[in-house]
Amino acid sequence: MTACQTASNGHRNQTTLESLNEAAKPFSSILALPDFEATPQEMERNMGLAIAHADTALDRIAALTPQEMTFENTIRALDDLSYLADLCASRIYLMKETSQDPAIRDTGTALIKQFQDWAVGLDYREDVYGSIKAYSDSKPVLSGEDQKLFEEILRDYRRAGLALPQDERKEVERLRKELSSLSTDFDANITKARKTLTFTRKQLKGVPESFLEMDGIQTGEDAFSVQANVTWHFINIMENAVSEQTRKTMKQARYRLAGEENVALLQSILELRTDIAHRLGYATWADYQTEVKMAGKGETALQFLKDLKTGLQPKFDEEIRRYRALKAEETGDPDATLELWDWRYYSNQLKKREYDVDAEQLRVFFPYEQTLQGMFDIYQKMFGLRFMAMEPPVKWVDDLELYGVLDSETGEPLGMFYLDMFPREGKFNHFAQFTLIAGKEFSNGLYQRPCVALICNFPAPTDDRPSLLSHNEVETLFHEFGHALHSILTRARHARFSGTSVPRDFVEAPSQMLENWIWDKEQLDGFAADYRDPSRKIPLAILDQLKEARLATIATFYRRQLSFGILDLELHSLGSSDAGLDVVETSNQIISDVFLPVPEETTFVTYFGHLTGYDAGYYGYAWADAIAADMATVFEESPERYGDKTIARRLRESIYAPGGSRDANDLIEEFLGRERSIQPFLKSIGIEP
Repeated sequence: MTACQTASNGHRNQTTLESLNEAAKPFSSILALPDFEATPQEMERNMGLAIAHADTALDRIAALTPQEMTFENTIRALDDLSYLADLCASRIYLMKETSQDPAIRDTGTALIKQFQDWAVGLDYREDVYGSIKAYSDSKPVLSGEDQKLFEEILRDYRRAGLALPQDERKEVERLRKELSSLSTDFDANITKARKTLTFTRKQLKGVPESFLEMDGIQTGEDAFSVQANVTWHFINIMENAVSEQTRKTMKQARYRLAGEENVALLQSILELRTDIAHRLGYATWADYQTEVKMAGKGETALQFLKDLKTGLQPKFDEEIRRYRALKAEETGDPDATLELWDWRYYSNQLKKREYDVDAEQLRVFFPYEQTLQGMFDIYQKMFGLRFMAMEPPVKWVDDLELYGVLDSETGEPLGMFYLDMFPREGKFNHFAQFTLIAGKEFSNGLYQRPCVALICNFPAPTDDRPSLLSHNEVETLFHEFGHALHSILTRARHARFSGTSVPRDFVEAPSQMLENWIWDKEQLDGFAADYRDPSRKIPLAILDQLKEARLATIATFYRRQLSFGILDLELHSLGSSDAGLDVVETSNQIISDVFLPVPEETTFVTYFGHLTGYDAGYYGYAWADAIAADMATVFEESPERYGDKTIARRLRESIYAPGGSRDANDLIEEFLGRERSIQPFLKSIGIEP
């Protein structure tokens, strides 16, 4: 049976791993699913084996004589062993974030800390570095992706401090291991942070009845329990609760999550990063982190944000004035001030009153299953793909889904993706794509196709009501699935460059550009319909009002984003003389200066998960937005707009397929057919030249 035939269970569009691999043979490709560990003991054993296997491979590199050294047994061998070790670490990391078994989550946390500690040590194998340096000294003649891999591995060693004297090198290694351990603890505290608040129906006036009827919300005759740590709970309250005290209570609870546990940890993390950067010859950690990104320097990234802040000031002031006027009218207090817990609510009220946009009423157009299939249809048609359902051999949750992806013209299997889409206790509580198996060409010429997981937290369905998404949540779905496509459509030869392994200030751009599809009436009409009456589509007037409402509040959105980005870069631009700085007070002051006053005795920064893993990188969202807006003009200038398949295929080949194997700026300009411009982005957020 070929991959495109009907599977034995009789359902259309079904396939199996065996069928996909059979179909992959003519393309010299192979597919695999992660072999998830079932017990903590199995996790521990396999992690130990993975590290031991990698260490043996490192020993082989170290034992080479100069005469024996080739690209294959030095540079490519490093990529090979990292790929194999990552297979185990990626499985365990996903289970740490999704398993319903606390023992597996706890074991996963400990093992990931162990793996990260080992990974830091990998950079300090002086015997391996000796072989790599000896190969480099032979002045090998390389080109293309091989040359890029060679140069980046040498750069990694320099950035790890291998050019330093041995005693200084050892100290940097020790500091990096300590930093890795503290960062894992910081993340774990965020994941574990919980705060349940109980309100009466009166206190929740304005909150949609559909939310109050969700499973687990009503916990008494007049008692409704919401969790400050669950993002969609939090946003529902902040956008809709009429009671200012309710909003304030919710905001303060959210901004105190992980406070006691993470303040001291973050202080130590920042001091360690500054120390490491200085020892490696960088002025700041921001400079160290941005060196390998498009921005190149911390100051370049910070100035980009500050320029946007200044450019947005007039529009931001006007939006705040409108919110204050609404609050004064609602409260009867002409001197009412706009607080941090007010902006979501009055932004929502503004959209309802002046633009007749009620985000909650639009949910009926976006039942989850219908929206998912609609998105599938768009991406299949535009990118020349076919998604086929599969039965997951291992399920960490009952409603887990698995799909195979094929090229619709050639039948080539391209990869697979899991969907774990609804919240539950102990689960990762945001939205993200997790790479499980990267794309990679093996030395025998076979190409390993990727496998990823999309982990989301959309409102769960109930017995009598489907999961209904807001327009914003649909935008999130399109965005995160864009990351999955970026991973699956890769053609990069080396795992280091597979899929989304691109500069961190570029990685969001392709996905952010795909968000435009849900603002296009023709695309929306393909799937957005009232689940109670499928003949009822979103009227064009409503979509136009949505766009107007979006523009009417966009300065508020971006000033908030800029406050996080500036906070991140400022914290990572500290010098040695700043040691002992009160990180909470400093962070609250920055957010207050750029956005709105932060409530006293709150510790937002302790729940700011981007500070580990995306440190000195939050600016990348706005940076990538600028690139995405520029890329979107290629579709907007086409007569077919977002239905132009030719441009979509160009996007697939120019942006998605190369991954990180080529310079990001070259990829962007190849797709654009010209140099980059920031003007489309400025226009999109209401800043005229």
